[in-house]
Amino acid sequence: MTNVAVHFNDVSRRSTKKLREKSTTFTGIAYQAGRLSQVSCSIVNATPGRVRFRVPRLVHDLEYTQRLKMLLAADSHVTSIRFKRAASSVVIRYLPGTMADALVHFHFAQLIQQASEVLVSVPSKGASTQKPSARDTEQASSWAGLKLPALVSTLSLLGGPLGLSIPPAIIGGSIALAAMPVARRALNSIIRQRRLNVDCLDLTAISLMTAQSHFITSSTMITMIQLGEAIRSRTARSSKNQTLDLLSSLAQFVWVEREGEKQQIPLEEVELGDTVIVYPGEQIPVDGHILRGKAMIDEQKLTGESMPVVRTQGETVYASTLVRDGQLYILVEQTGANTRAGRTLQLIQDVPVHDTRVENYAAKIADRAVIPTLLLGGAVFAATGNIARAASVLTLDFATGIRVSVPTTVMAALSAAARRGILIRSGRALEKLALVNAVVFDKTGTLTQGDVAIIGIKTPDPSISPLCVLKLAAAAEQRITHPVALAIMRHANYHELIVPSRGEWEYQVGLGIRAEIEGQHVLVGSERFLLKEGVSLERLYQSHPDLKITGYPAIYVASNGEVLGVIQYTDPLRPESREVLTVLKQEIGADIHMLTGDIQQRAQTVARELDIKPTHVHAEAFPEQKAEIIQRLHNEGRTVAFVGDGLNDSAALAYADVSVSFRDGSEVARETADVVLMNNDLRGLLEAIAIARNAKKIIHQNTSIIAIPNISGLAIAATFGLNPMAANLINNGSSVIAGANGLRPMLNAHKD
Repeated sequence: MTNVAVHFNDVSRRSTKKLREKSTTFTGIAYQAGRLSQVSCSIVNATPGRVRFRVPRLVHDLEYTQRLKMLLAADSHVTSIRFKRAASSVVIRYLPGTMADALVHFHFAQLIQQASEVLVSVPSKGASTQKPSARDTEQASSWAGLKLPALVSTLSLLGGPLGLSIPPAIIGGSIALAAMPVARRALNSIIRQRRLNVDCLDLTAISLMTAQSHFITSSTMITMIQLGEAIRSRTARSSKNQTLDLLSSLAQFVWVEREGEKQQIPLEEVELGDTVIVYPGEQIPVDGHILRGKAMIDEQKLTGESMPVVRTQGETVYASTLVRDGQLYILVEQTGANTRAGRTLQLIQDVPVHDTRVENYAAKIADRAVIPTLLLGGAVFAATGNIARAASVLTLDFATGIRVSVPTTVMAALSAAARRGILIRSGRALEKLALVNAVVFDKTGTLTQGDVAIIGIKTPDPSISPLCVLKLAAAAEQRITHPVALAIMRHANYHELIVPSRGEWEYQVGLGIRAEIEGQHVLVGSERFLLKEGVSLERLYQSHPDLKITGYPAIYVASNGEVLGVIQYTDPLRPESREVLTVLKQEIGADIHMLTGDIQQRAQTVARELDIKPTHVHAEAFPEQKAEIIQRLHNEGRTVAFVGDGLNDSAALAYADVSVSFRDGSEVARETADVVLMNNDLRGLLEAIAIARNAKKIIHQNTSIIAIPNISGLAIAATFGLNPMAANLINNGSSVIAGANGLRPMLNAHKD
């Protein structure tokens, strides 16, 4: 067999044993690489978190370089890559501390070999790497649709008041071409929806006026109609969200144990009943239960909770979660789309599509006016026999004005929100924001800051200094990557403590650390850990009886068999959370709910701080359960806003009437959300609701601005008669005034 030719000059003694244990299982891959096309590579230099490889093939093989770049970019260990083809080198930065550096280097060496044969599509030079979205294409088409109406209006003006000799047939034919989008929408409504909509009314009016040679009136009407459609397309969000695969970040190859031997195989070849092996720093690729091993698992990607949990033999683990410490042998029960992560994706894809064109407020009002206007126009023609008077009635439908002014108001409101750092993606989202009466919040990273912070240190005796307890804990926890350990180190740095060095030490997954520090035998860990080591906590509980009822998680510290103190920590609230919830309840009148994957005790602790009703707290919820709760509230008649920032929130975001996330939220959450708070501040939600309610108020004003002159014109046209051109001026004049009024949100944003 041919082994991968990589020189590891920097392998530490501590890592050699682990590397030897795993290297035997690499031989299958190494043999394939050698048999096909071995790639020469060597490590030039390496530091924790950074390694530089020399790969001569980079200089002359561009396709290989592109394949390697794509493999490294998709790897969960890698944080950044930098190629220098002229120097035949690649610098890889990765997350240090998750596993031995030598093992990470060996893993990268595998990728360097695999890139020689991996079949990945590489875009050709100069080719576009991203297709325009359906939404971009639709919007571009809508704006382009204004060109022909503008040309027809110019021809009508030149052939009319300006007196140029343009044959009427040319102008009439141009008007017919420009009216084709209106005709298509009208026919679609009649044939597919079996109803008359406002396009049917517009098409009738345009046809009558064109037949009567009122070219300026008909061409102006077409231009106004298409302008409204273009603005509506600009403010309508695509119904198909671009979502990321929860499983896309998993490694392409996984370790399995088959017939007593370890081997690495492609993820797609893993079968039900296989035993998958997961090492520290690796993501779990399947759903299953643990056969052997014990590990500290970070489930944040799936549940949203920042605190790792301990899983041991017999317990269930899920794909996309990360093993921080420990090693697991997992019996495969679900793979790919059948995993809990995969089912979450399916929930997002199955979310009901809300068509902003059908549900648009302006279209609803305009469509209601169709039958009455047609009946009135028919009655006028029957009574007078005058087609021009009937055309005037059809022109004064006030539907065109609403179809222009309402989308203009929506677009102005979206622009005003954007200037305040609030991205509202559609007119429908704006409409729903104005109606919100129930707001559901995720907890971690939404109501809280999403990170661990020390909130107190308590000792059993005043003679024991809290800073002494903190110093010993920091000494024991140094270089441990657990979030609580990192919080203890930050707290020690804040107090400018000199942390002593750590002697012999032992870390027990899920329990704590035993360490020799300055001649003391120190224990730092959970209550269960200290009791297991024979340390009594009675003195501490007698001095602080509230420890067992506050609900805050804690780390205990003991020295030479005696408890020294306890360090309490929490995920602190966002500074603005209380203020935002108070305004939502008192001024907006919304019911507040909290959804979280965290345990019930921690969830209720946060709820008490924020005065959220216990019955409105939904804890230990996985993504599909979050979506069910949102649907239940919706079915109760609530207009539901959901605020979340994580990948685990994406299903709930998709099912809410209006969904809100943060700029720093996960990519799926940002894409799924209707509203993105670009300043990462919950107060942006209050601003968004205020902007939406103001836009709704302006829309009602515009309805009056358009309806009053058009109804007056209808009365004149029906009784005394009205020239089609005058009717068009009334109709379009009121539309212009209403459109200008609709721009107020944008003007107010400029003033602010």
